[in-house]
Amino acid sequence: MSRTQIGVRMRDSFWFLPAVYSVLALVGVSIVNGLDTWLIPLVEGSVPSFFFMEKSAAQSMYGSLITSLLTMTTISFSTIMVVLTTYTTQFSPRTLQDFMKSNITKHVLGVFSYGFVFTLVNLLLLGSEGDKQFIAPFLTVVVAIISLGFFILFIHHSSRFVQVNKLIGKIRTDASALIENTFRTKSYTEAAEWNEEEIQEWQQHAVYSVKSKHSGYLQGVDTANLLAFAKKHDILLAASFQMGDYIQKGAPVFYYWKKEREEGEEEELEDCTNYIMIGNERTDVQDIEFSIQKLVEIAVKAISTGINDPHTAVNCINRIGSLLADLGAVYEPIRYYADEDENLRFMMEPKKFEDYLYMSFYQVRLYGKKDLTVMDSVLESLYKIAIVHHGEVKEDTWTFAEYIIESTNVEEMHELDFKRFYETCKKLADECGKDLPFENVRQGSA
Repeated sequence: MSRTQIGVRMRDSFWFLPAVYSVLALVGVSIVNGLDTWLIPLVEGSVPSFFFMEKSAAQSMYGSLITSLLTMTTISFSTIMVVLTTYTTQFSPRTLQDFMKSNITKHVLGVFSYGFVFTLVNLLLLGSEGDKQFIAPFLTVVVAIISLGFFILFIHHSSRFVQVNKLIGKIRTDASALIENTFRTKSYTEAAEWNEEEIQEWQQHAVYSVKSKHSGYLQGVDTANLLAFAKKHDILLAASFQMGDYIQKGAPVFYYWKKEREEGEEEELEDCTNYIMIGNERTDVQDIEFSIQKLVEIAVKAISTGINDPHTAVNCINRIGSLLADLGAVYEPIRYYADEDENLRFMMEPKKFEDYLYMSFYQVRLYGKKDLTVMDSVLESLYKIAIVHHGEVKEDTWTFAEYIIESTNVEEMHELDFKRFYETCKKLADECGKDLPFENVRQGSA
């Protein structure tokens, strides 16, 4: 397992930070009790007596603090369950990841774990030797006060996180960061086009396949190490997947060409699967489509008859349009990856910008086509994408806009509804330099 895979699993593990804090608590207890044993004989005569605590009083205080910390921890876990239930029923099951991987949530439970372990072990270490403690009780009180502060922070964090607008804003911010990171300059070479002669030269040799060892969703590709692997073995790899695809165990995930394959090398070359991350669910580590999908699911659920909240859907649509505009500004159909010597080592078919457009709005169109507010906001978002882009991105935007316009039944619209819808369509068509589809313009309208 690569360091990237380990890092991702640690990041998404709910137990990792609390476990680290618990270990730190044990270290802290050892240091504090050692200082108490060494320091009390030196300072007992020069420090006011109220700074010292009898062991019987310390024992009573530790017991009370342990109960208080357990209570705060129990309330925090109960709050987490309420938030998760709300996310599942009101928003989308996919949004659970956003709350569970929140640093505040993990650090709060880590601080509670630290406080509980620190206090409990201090209580256990209270012995019969000596009558007083100096540092341990004082620091235990400090830890308890800090835990109380984190408890208040967590309640504030949870109350804000359960608000749909806060959640939508966070998903949009994280997705923007993902888009920027995906298309930033890398240490290796990425290209949308490559020398066809070099590719054909590789493909003259025998092609071999590498099959998946696991089933699950493709969560990420460790491209840098994969290129180093391909360079080491002097091969050209071609992926049979795209980011976010479900991969079946035993199905080919890579094809590769090698000029001369040595006997017994086949098993070693199958290790290239160590550089792809496959899991039981999609994540937003490298998957831009999944990040947008979470907003789509919130929008679709908001316009369902059970919830009937079109304004939340409009909010999601606006954020999706903003993300697509960000994507269009940096998007490149990167399919070729080369090592530091500019030798082609890896090929993977990219997702097209039109695919992102379709994935973002087709479900919204399907379930919201009878709601003018929703359809008008989709066209307004497409207009805002078109107004800041040119060339192929604008052409893809208009092609998808035609799909939205043609799937809307304007014949059943009231005159006032149609006027509003027509104005938005006309504005978008003028920006793209196109004519509106004739079948969607009623006689005598406009």
